[in-house]
Amino acid sequence: MQGLARRTSALAVAMFLASCVSAATQDYAGREKLRAQSNEFRKDVIRVTDGVYVAVGYSASNVILIEGDGGSIVVDTSTDPVAARAIRTAFGDLLRTPVRAIIYTHSHPDHTGGARVFAGSDRPEIYSHQRLVDAVPDIGRAGRDGGDQFGMALPDSLYINAGVQMEFGRVTPPTREGYLPPTRTFSGDQLSVAVAGVRVQLLHTPGETMDAISVWLPDKRVLMTGDDFLRAFPNISPIRGARLRSPEDWIASLEKLIALGPESVVPSHTRPVIGGAAARAALTAYHDGIRSILDQTLEGMKQGERPDELVRHVKLPPLLAENPYLQEFYGGVEWTVRGIYADRVGWFDGNATNLFPLPQKERAAKLVGLIGGPDQVLARGRDALAAGEFEWAAELADYVLANDSANAGGKRIKAQALIELGERQINAIARNYYLSSAMFLLRDLPTP
Repeated sequence: MQGLARRTSALAVAMFLASCVSAATQDYAGREKLRAQSNEFRKDVIRVTDGVYVAVGYSASNVILIEGDGGSIVVDTSTDPVAARAIRTAFGDLLRTPVRAIIYTHSHPDHTGGARVFAGSDRPEIYSHQRLVDAVPDIGRAGRDGGDQFGMALPDSLYINAGVQMEFGRVTPPTREGYLPPTRTFSGDQLSVAVAGVRVQLLHTPGETMDAISVWLPDKRVLMTGDDFLRAFPNISPIRGARLRSPEDWIASLEKLIALGPESVVPSHTRPVIGGAAARAALTAYHDGIRSILDQTLEGMKQGERPDELVRHVKLPPLLAENPYLQEFYGGVEWTVRGIYADRVGWFDGNATNLFPLPQKERAAKLVGLIGGPDQVLARGRDALAAGEFEWAAELADYVLANDSANAGGKRIKAQALIELGERQINAIARNYYLSSAMFLLRDLPTP
């Protein structure tokens, strides 16, 4: 009965959320682009070149198979044992036993959660950078719960995707049950090995994580980039509370990868790029996009600009803004700008008023009083909704909710504002967070 009640509640919330949206079709252009991005995650085993295959769409992350003499190498292992078993089945006879080696491109659980399935009883060597060993125990210990950014509680009717993956944790909850610790690590810039007759170079390429490695097959000219290159703007400044991912390190890593001159690039999310010219163009655009946002932000900071001023003009140049590998499905330009600012100069924006700001509740109470009381604030919130000023509507509702967290009118206005904002998003993380927050506001209220 409890499960039925949850499903009924989710359905009621979904119906209310759907009823809130009221705009011209063109307002949803970003959402439609995000829907089209789901094509990147259709289930497929793709042949990259002789002896190299990638399984896309079976898990939150891709699994790459390298055939060797009398055995196989597996790069990244999917989110969990359930997904790993499905991928192993999908590979079929392409996966030559025994599995001689498993390579982790980095420590995130969607890349390391299915290792036990691929290892079986073969006892493969498991490779990673030494930094991965240090990172794994700390996963999930700091920052906010990332479930809302992945839409893990959203009903299917409201969910589209997670930007660079179809879903993470919505069907099978994340688990460390399939993780196996590395048996061979390296601490320097690279490690060259031969496994099952295949020459493999492991390159330390910090970007999305500091333990990140890229896998280079010099004889096949195939490059596996982990999460340092995706078909989406990179998530340099995560909203879930993680630290800024160094754009300088990311840029340097991409320069190293471009210099290899790969004929094929296989990321651990989204589909591979095949062909030398296409691979170089994609990697170069990714590099130039990050470089441009970093340079513009630092230049603006030199002029004394604060975050709210910076985000008004720091944008990708027009050609890069149109590039398919820099669409903001996952990371965001504005979030990156704010993250760089905070990383360089800290929380203080230079305005003396903000040295010791009023507590949120006290500030909200004073503003509500100036506007004429809660009813007047909520009336102005409804006016803002009608005018399409959704950020302002949500902020007005927050002033009331700061001192009356159970206020039903405030919850409904804020929820409707967040729904309207979410439905206009190209960014999956923003969409999922907006809609999840709206759902939590509404779940205990009677549906009008």
